[in-house]
Amino acid sequence: MNREMIAILDFGSQYSQLIARRVREQNVYSEIFRADISAKKLQRLPLKGLIFSGGPASVYSKHAIDCDRKIFELGVPILGICYGMQLGCKILGGQVISAEKREYGRTILSIVDKSDLLAHLPDSISVWASHGDQVSELGDDFDILATTETCPYAAVRHKSKGFFGVQFHPEVAHTPQGQAILENFLYNICRCSGDWKMSDFVDRATDAVREKVGDAMVICGLSGGVDSSVTASLVHKAIGDQLVCIFVDNGLLRNNEREDVVATFGDHFHIDLRVVDWSRQFLKGLAGVTDPQRKRMVIGAEFIEAFKSEASKIPNAKFLAQGTLYPDVIESGSKDGNPAANIKLHHNVGALPKQLGFELIEPLRDLFKDEVRTVGEYLGLPEAIVWRHPFPGPGLAVRIVGEVTLQRLEILRAADEILIDEIKSAGLYRKISQALAVLLPVSTVGVMGDERSYENVIAVRAVETPDFMTADFSQIPYEVLGVISNRIINEVRGVNRVVYDISSKPPATIEWE
Repeated sequence: MNREMIAILDFGSQYSQLIARRVREQNVYSEIFRADISAKKLQRLPLKGLIFSGGPASVYSKHAIDCDRKIFELGVPILGICYGMQLGCKILGGQVISAEKREYGRTILSIVDKSDLLAHLPDSISVWASHGDQVSELGDDFDILATTETCPYAAVRHKSKGFFGVQFHPEVAHTPQGQAILENFLYNICRCSGDWKMSDFVDRATDAVREKVGDAMVICGLSGGVDSSVTASLVHKAIGDQLVCIFVDNGLLRNNEREDVVATFGDHFHIDLRVVDWSRQFLKGLAGVTDPQRKRMVIGAEFIEAFKSEASKIPNAKFLAQGTLYPDVIESGSKDGNPAANIKLHHNVGALPKQLGFELIEPLRDLFKDEVRTVGEYLGLPEAIVWRHPFPGPGLAVRIVGEVTLQRLEILRAADEILIDEIKSAGLYRKISQALAVLLPVSTVGVMGDERSYENVIAVRAVETPDFMTADFSQIPYEVLGVISNRIINEVRGVNRVVYDISSKPPATIEWE
């Protein structure tokens, strides 16, 4: 790896991934590391600078997260954000206290030094603060760059160590000039050249795949979602006919999904695509199963059997390509070494390399979702795939609350198709991050014609989110919701009521199961 890098040390902030994305938006590559990474390991990287994230602890508490003090001797600039500022200032001789007046939310930053970090900004700007502690004393080794009404050291600079600290969050949208501050740090202070471009990434990634694979065959589990689709396209660009894609039809797909994938990848891109129809086995395994975790386990086991049945027919297959993204890599571990709590089990092809003896290829593991979409556009994938809403690996099985049957699948497929069709017709599909229909395990009384009905309920769920870690429900106009409800009730036999889910994440998840 020869590209320049900004390393982000994660002290437990909920915004660490957001910091990494904001840096990449400036065409500078960034990676997130545990806060306790050694200076020796960092020294091996093509570092241009470091960012210390915020964190929930106090620097003087027993739960405080420290860093290797030798990091300050690496000779690269450091930007400390919130907790990161307090820790850096404490290490370099300052003092931190619990503030008499805490700052949460928007506050006005008064700038007193515009020579570097805060260059080209107005005398005062609105910033987003979220802290109960603050630096109380600094000494003569620091310069004050900005203040707020209650925080005398809201932005500072060490005179000799190249350390900068801000007691607010430049990475969040609520700090309108935050990107300008990060740009100053990256280009004026770290002297980055901005060599992180998607076109360069594609060239490097294809070269890496080609070198690793040699003359062996690569298998890719293709679902039709953006991650697996971009993975398949990128690997195909690298090795051509040495790639074989396997699409497992589990019988839990949306209307025409199988046909669309075959048309795109088999007919248009001329990729060797093998379709395995395992729908009967999936439905048989799901018979009588109502627990969502159990559903995932059944589907995962059947998926592996279906995939193995086709993979065994491909000679010289040594590699498995997966659409692992950078958030997946980050979330696979935790700061204290313990696995994170499972909110829900996911099935993908993660167990296959071990079971089949494959070696993994993960060409997208350095990317965030928005970057994957950019790569997809660069590779010429259709807009319908690049901007497709996320669809769960277990398919419609986890959008049917209760038992999965062929009849209930047909009801949900029809309702889902109407929902997506009307959202697209209203011009809302790209604004909404994810939209879905859920079939509930209850029936309600209705009147259809002159007769009493007692039929199913469909719940509509639509959310907006930048990263899927948190989400707000979409405020779809009432007239659009009215059309969706009217069409579902009139056109989908077996439904007489439609409801709209207005829960946010957290506390609710995006999917119902």
